[in-house]
Amino acid sequence: MDDESLEELSQKKDDLQEQANRLKNNRDDLHDQSKKMAKERDEINAKIRQIRNQISDHKKKRDDYNERVKHAKEQRNEFSKNHFELKKKIKDLERERTSNSGVNINELKQYLRKLENEQMTQPMSAQKEKKLIETIKGIHLKIKDADESLNKDPKLKKAIEEEKLLQQKAEKQHELVEKMAKKAQEEHQGMLEQLKQLNNLAKRTTEIQENIVDTKIKADKIHKEFIDDVNTIHELEKKISSLAKKKEKKKKIADVSAAQKEADEVYDRFKRGEKLSTEDLMILQKAGLL
Repeated sequence: MDDESLEELSQKKDDLQEQANRLKNNRDDLHDQSKKMAKERDEINAKIRQIRNQISDHKKKRDDYNERVKHAKEQRNEFSKNHFELKKKIKDLERERTSNSGVNINELKQYLRKLENEQMTQPMSAQKEKKLIETIKGIHLKIKDADESLNKDPKLKKAIEEEKLLQQKAEKQHELVEKMAKKAQEEHQGMLEQLKQLNNLAKRTTEIQENIVDTKIKADKIHKEFIDDVNTIHELEKKISSLAKKKEKKKKIADVSAAQKEADEVYDRFKRGEKLSTEDLMILQKAGLL
């Protein structure tokens, strides 16, 4: 019965040891997975910090460009306002000079456009067209003479030059506004794209962290099972050791009893006067009967 129990306990211990080894390997695999995921998470977090710095740079540049756009618009509007006022002044001067000369250039130009339109769109005889062409030429000459007369006016000439200069400044300032606005938009778009990338990376780190926690829970559960098996193995080893000692003790007792019985039988033969062999004498001596 004891031999059978000892064999069963040894088999149970071996089975548990095999199971404990499997649990240890599974636990270690889960720990390795956690380390890899933690490394990936840390790398992504480093990337997130880098992107946040880039987003901050984009925002700073965008705001700087927007401020420059605001300033450029103010200057452009000022140029445009002055340009408009100067154009009004030129028209007033032209009307004044035209009134003095008796030639209204604007009316002549309107009339010229009307005649040119008639020439291109209305059918007419060759004689009528010839007369119309001569009229158009005459008006061109009158406009040319009037323009030359106006251009010779120093006050009007100066105003026209200033008007052209202001127009150039306004146009140049408008180009600057568009250029700065485009750069501001590019920085804003870059910021939006990196914000999207940042959100995706943040989601990924959340997923990884959840997986790390789940993996740790599984590893802790397996580790507990492993420790339980190890403790059970230690208990079985104690039981096995105790049973082995008991078995050895019983064997010794059995051996002593068998030796004593054999010695008693030899001693009885000795008392009956039978001849004993050297081996018989050694048995009696060993049993303390000589």
